[in-house]
Amino acid sequence: MSNAFDTFFFSVYPYICLSIFLLGSLARFERAQYTWKSDSSQLLRHAQLRWGSNLFHIGVLFLLFGHTVGLLTPHALYSAFITASQKQMLAIVSGGVAGTLCFVGLTMLLHRRLFDPRIRKTSRSTDIAILAVLWVQLCLGLLTLPFSYAQRADAHEMLMLADWAQRIVTLRPDASAMASVLWPFKLHLILGMTVFLLFPFTRLVHIWSGFGTLAYALRPYQLVRSRRLGPVARRNGVRRGF
Repeated sequence: MSNAFDTFFFSVYPYICLSIFLLGSLARFERAQYTWKSDSSQLLRHAQLRWGSNLFHIGVLFLLFGHTVGLLTPHALYSAFITASQKQMLAIVSGGVAGTLCFVGLTMLLHRRLFDPRIRKTSRSTDIAILAVLWVQLCLGLLTLPFSYAQRADAHEMLMLADWAQRIVTLRPDASAMASVLWPFKLHLILGMTVFLLFPFTRLVHIWSGFGTLAYALRPYQLVRSRRLGPVARRNGVRRGF
């Protein structure tokens, strides 16, 4: 039973989540573009949103970047500069700080969604559900920190998780090593993949727009020329437009 559990969630489930994440996002953009937005509730109550949103976004962006670089960078690329143990300690400290900021901000956002009557009335069930899922995922991530600290000497768990992630992205899945991984890490991974599964059906799709702004900033200038009016139009009193 344990082998079947590990094989499904760490060899099959990642590709299910990634497929729905990509194809679902594309389908929503094609079929429901008017729902492609963050649905901000700033007009209803902005003070708590300002603090909560800033803390959450600062923390979550750092965590996403740190997880991506930490898991997908092969050990051979950084072993000459930093040991695995030092890297794990760096991840514990920086992840702990960013995770705490994110936890405070996300708790504020979830609190205002649940306990402000106007915001609760205008919130969809998916808005509250995805915040709750992210909150639980963040708690699981913070829960892994003591276990990581206890294993900082050889960083065996971190190297094993990195190897698993790199095998997933290179289409060489191998769940055999995950049998010895501690349960907080397993739950954190499974719920993290589930967030990608839920992504196209929630307000999280607006994250794609953030990448779109980079392309918008690099677009060429739009040339606007004045339109010359003919003699008939001038006689009729039509003004020159742009």
